[in-house]
Amino acid sequence: MISKKRIAIKFVVVVVLCWLFVSGDARVRCIESEREALLSFKNSLIDTDGILSSWRNDKCCKWYGVECSNTTGHVIALQLDAYDRELTRPRHLRGKISPSLLELHHLNHLDLSHNDFGGIPIPEFIGSMKQLQHLYLSWSNFSGSIPPRLGNLINLRSLDLSANDFGGIPIPEFVGSMKQLQHLDLSWSNFSGSIPPQLGNLTNLRSLDLNDNDFETIPLLLGNLTNLCSLVLGGNDFGGIQIPEFIGSMKELQHLFLYSSNFSGIVPPQLGNLTHIRSLDLSFNSLSSISPFILDSVFESLETLVLYYNHFTGSMPDLRGLPSLTELNLMGNNFTGSVPLSIGQLSKLQVLDLSHNSLEGVASESHFSKLDKLKSLDLSFNSLILDIAPNWSPPFQLKIMRLGRCNVGPYFPKWLQTQTNLTYLNLDGANIADEAPWWLGSMFSRLEELSLSDNRISGTIQNLSSTFIWYLDLSYNQFSGPIPLLPPYADAIFLGGNMFSGSVSSICSTRHPDLQYLDLSNNQLAGEVPNCWEKMSELEYLNLANNSFSGKIRGSFGALHNLNILQMHGSGFSGELPYSLRHCQELSLLDVGGNKLTGEIPTWIGRLYQMQFLNFRGNKLHGSVPPKICNLTNIHVLDLSINNLSSIIPDCFNNFTGLASEDAAYAGTITFGANGDIDYEYSSFQWKGKVSEYRKNLGLLKLIDLSSNRLVGNIPKSFSNMSHLRSLNLSRNSLTGHIIPDIGRMEMLDSLDLSHNQLSGKIPTSLAEIHTLGVLDLSNNNLSGQIPTGTQLQSFNASAYADNDGLCGDPLPICPGGSLRPSITNPVENMNEKDGDNFSFMQEVGISMGFGFIFGFWGVVGSFILKKSWRIAFFNLLDAVGDWFYVKMVVFVSKWRRS
Repeated sequence: MISKKRIAIKFVVVVVLCWLFVSGDARVRCIESEREALLSFKNSLIDTDGILSSWRNDKCCKWYGVECSNTTGHVIALQLDAYDRELTRPRHLRGKISPSLLELHHLNHLDLSHNDFGGIPIPEFIGSMKQLQHLYLSWSNFSGSIPPRLGNLINLRSLDLSANDFGGIPIPEFVGSMKQLQHLDLSWSNFSGSIPPQLGNLTNLRSLDLNDNDFETIPLLLGNLTNLCSLVLGGNDFGGIQIPEFIGSMKELQHLFLYSSNFSGIVPPQLGNLTHIRSLDLSFNSLSSISPFILDSVFESLETLVLYYNHFTGSMPDLRGLPSLTELNLMGNNFTGSVPLSIGQLSKLQVLDLSHNSLEGVASESHFSKLDKLKSLDLSFNSLILDIAPNWSPPFQLKIMRLGRCNVGPYFPKWLQTQTNLTYLNLDGANIADEAPWWLGSMFSRLEELSLSDNRISGTIQNLSSTFIWYLDLSYNQFSGPIPLLPPYADAIFLGGNMFSGSVSSICSTRHPDLQYLDLSNNQLAGEVPNCWEKMSELEYLNLANNSFSGKIRGSFGALHNLNILQMHGSGFSGELPYSLRHCQELSLLDVGGNKLTGEIPTWIGRLYQMQFLNFRGNKLHGSVPPKICNLTNIHVLDLSINNLSSIIPDCFNNFTGLASEDAAYAGTITFGANGDIDYEYSSFQWKGKVSEYRKNLGLLKLIDLSSNRLVGNIPKSFSNMSHLRSLNLSRNSLTGHIIPDIGRMEMLDSLDLSHNQLSGKIPTSLAEIHTLGVLDLSNNNLSGQIPTGTQLQSFNASAYADNDGLCGDPLPICPGGSLRPSITNPVENMNEKDGDNFSFMQEVGISMGFGFIFGFWGVVGSFILKKSWRIAFFNLLDAVGDWFYVKMVVFVSKWRRS
């Protein structure tokens, strides 16, 4: 007989199994009405990526993103955040958000982040879901205003509306009534105005993120938020105020981010009260000093200190009182003096960045003796000398090392061999004059960034086609040999300024789908350029200048639809520009000067509407300057000099709006990640009478050079519309006519060269009104008259006016009559000059005779016609004169006969 004890045990087991079955079934099956509500919600969405593909059977508690209560089976959470770090492309839900979600009466957690709802407003019905405790709608392309009904969600603990676009509205005041909030994120959402003081009512807040909006003031009531652990106010513009002192009363703060917010002055000492602080980021402000005691032992829990790009000066602070530091970033300040040895005592330090300061002196092994956890070291752009023994064995294994512009050389640092985890290496301008060591090649397989530019490193470069380098800069060294096979996944490759030779056909060996920047300039490369540029379809910058290529510019360049800069100056190319280049609609700089190009300037060049810098200098182009070139309204530099161009200059330069304003061109440098600015060369052209090469200031240059051609006709009047042109060179042509009278409207001219033409007439007085003029050459023309007086034109040497036989006045000999007055004093004559009617002496005599005849003849004849008595008297007088003359003649003849 079974004992009662065993029966009781079996009964308990059965009850437990039944309970597990019922509760498990509840978790799986969920409530039918809620299942229908979820399906209705799904049907209103566009799910092209199949995110909700599991929403099919009746076990909705197992559907993707759905969470049910273990006891009741009700849906309590809907988490459809589409962000996935592992995906190569984002997946989004689109469409509308169905109000069927109102049927989920027990839903307390709703997350629709990282989807794309097409710019619709946040649905108002969400404000009726009063049971919600957590609402996440970030990065979901909502816009418009925030519905006031959201103020009904008084049970919310977390609210995240970040990274949407709310059109510059203020933060709604009702947010201050959600007093249960612990986490509030309104960052990156285009809010503006003042931060509402009502946020000071949210005394339960643990984190507040208002990053990257357009706020202007910080209310004092935020000081009530004494429970805050994280405060982010970065990316706003607080108008140069000091960091508010009340932040020091938020004694629970562990993370404080005030970067890029236009704070200035000193860091208030009240921040020293933040004894629990772990992360402090004050970067990208105008802060000038920080109290030493803030960085003493009261901050012993501080792990991250970021102060880069401020105005801190003087010596680096002593940081030995911050033993917990894992990241120290003081980049981009004005710290001077040496690096303190106390840095070497920060044994937990993983990131050390002192770059872009004015530090000097020696950095030795002692500075790194205890930094065994260091992963990233950046001392670049200082004047430091690394005095490290060749056989030194570092205590750390770096992933990132940047020592650019430090004195590391003259030998390649051997201790780099020990850094087996290195992925980023930058030794730009490190005074290395050595052959590339054999072991450098073994590092290529793990490097992602390698930058050794501006040294004197020699040797050859091995095959790079099996590496994963995305940034390679070996420019301006002494590397030789052929161009190696390039890394297939690189974004940027700079090999210019070396002694690479031979063909560049190796670039065709593999496709480079990600390559955006390629520089092979200033080498000894030869042969024809291969016709495979479609393999680099993402190229934006290509520089092949100053090599010894031959043959034509290839038609496949036209496949580079993203190309912004194309430089081929002085590279030996011949033939005509390929017609396919018209497809490169993004070109803003095209430099093919100094080659052997023939044919005419193509008319399709006028369709490259983004063009700002166009250089055809020093080729063999013929024909006319096409009027369609005036379609390049954004042009800042136009150099067609030293060709065989003929015909007239088209009178349409008033279309060049880029030369009629003071705006700088968007050109000069490429900013590329942490490597700083990459200067790209704009090849030689004439400026102030000298051949110059521009780099960083190219965007400020405004120049037109049509010199050394065979252009004829007048100087177009439309030139005067280019009021911000800085250099105009029309010399060595066959231009005739006069200098345009309103040339003074070109008020920013710094250099003007009209020499060696056939210009005639007077020098316009308006030329003396250009006070910026630094270079002037009007020599070898047919100009005449007196040089207009003024402080400007008399400051130039006489050679500026030489070989103009009719010119006189200071600085040339005094004009006949000794007059030193301005050459134009007659108001009528002055008016004629302004109208462009300047006449020669013989023309003036002819005009005077014509007017004299008209007034003399009609003054007499007209009077006789109008006055009869005058006519009778005139003819009577004429008869009397005739009789007198007849008598005199008869008497004279009779006397002559008698004699």
